[in-house]
Amino acid sequence: MSHPIHSWYVSSTVASSSRPVLEGDHETDVCVIGGGIAGCSTALHLAERGYRATLLEAETIGWGASGRSGAQAITGVACGQTKLKTLVGASDARRIWDMSVEALRLQRELIDRHGINCDYVAGQMHVALKPRQERELRKDVEITQTLYGHDSLRMVEHDELRSLVASNRYIAGTYDSACGHLHPLKYTLGLAAAAERAGAKIFERSRALRYQRLRNTTSSAPALLVRTSDATVRCRSIALCGNAWLGSFAPSLARKIIGVSTYIVATEPLGAERATALITNNAAVTDINWVIDYFRRSADHRLLFGGRVSYSGIDPLGTRRATRARMIKVFPQLADTKIEFAWGGLVDITLNRAPHFGRLEPDVYFLQGFSGHGIALTGIAGKLLSEAISGTQDRFDVFARIRHRDFPGGATLRRPALVLAMLWYRLRDLL
Repeated sequence: MSHPIHSWYVSSTVASSSRPVLEGDHETDVCVIGGGIAGCSTALHLAERGYRATLLEAETIGWGASGRSGAQAITGVACGQTKLKTLVGASDARRIWDMSVEALRLQRELIDRHGINCDYVAGQMHVALKPRQERELRKDVEITQTLYGHDSLRMVEHDELRSLVASNRYIAGTYDSACGHLHPLKYTLGLAAAAERAGAKIFERSRALRYQRLRNTTSSAPALLVRTSDATVRCRSIALCGNAWLGSFAPSLARKIIGVSTYIVATEPLGAERATALITNNAAVTDINWVIDYFRRSADHRLLFGGRVSYSGIDPLGTRRATRARMIKVFPQLADTKIEFAWGGLVDITLNRAPHFGRLEPDVYFLQGFSGHGIALTGIAGKLLSEAISGTQDRFDVFARIRHRDFPGGATLRRPALVLAMLWYRLRDLL
């Protein structure tokens, strides 16, 4: 397995046999584009429904965000339920919440059913740095318990929090036993292997360049043609799951997302005793600043810590040094600890931070814009897409009804405009 980043995820994954490059002319029922969790889940669920699914990945399986992320599996969507209700109404917002909870169950089911060894651990915490944030967390607990009946979420008061997270930085938090964390690259590779066992065909280093509609075809013949540099795929439907990496393949989709760079470091092995003392319940933890810090223990007793974003798309400060500095603010007791791995990647965000599902044409579907909430939601998104292609479109269309606008500024100015807009939220973190 080839990977361009020096991540702990790659280092701790046993190299798998490379998959073939697509060559020649092929025919399939559905051409899936993108080999992350969304694409692999789509291919798996389609194959289990009896469809011929062919997946094209431009690099290798898990090369993008799915194999690099902070890997915290959590409820809801990135924009939050209050914003979601303004976008789709209370009824659909509730359905999306329920499907996000279902996504967590589906993830554990897929891990168990397909024997995916991905270091899954139950439990996730959000933590507050200031009273305003503590009030926000208490409101979230009240809403999810009272309105949504989600009883696995509870408040963690200050004294208990100090016994769970060895940092003076936080004043209160929440704990959700339905959420969790895992090794995202192993999980993605496990989904790909399961899809292949179910009958899907996967090709790596096979970038989809464009598609076209075929003319003069019969009703039973494939109506779409996907082209790579060296091959073609005739198909009846296309599933676009490339997110921030689709690029010029679908320009209308690219205008509605933007790739934000985010960074993670992994310490040297700390030993079981020292690592356990940092997070005694082994939960994944994230604060609720706009520019968040998030961290968790690894299976080999490291601390994995993410804590920077670059809306400009460049990394002027140096990933390792700047992210380590954020880690030391949280855990000053790690000042003598070496950073062994540092890596980054792109998270695709939408303007409203809600996921973006829909159709470019009646038989060309897409999933994108998970905005940092993708580790569980991408899995059920693939299942919903397989349902839609097979004729049951109701659940997919709940997400498709969310309206999305292009990022302002066009190709040239939209990133500078985003950088300026984010300054307000960075300042708010300080208040």
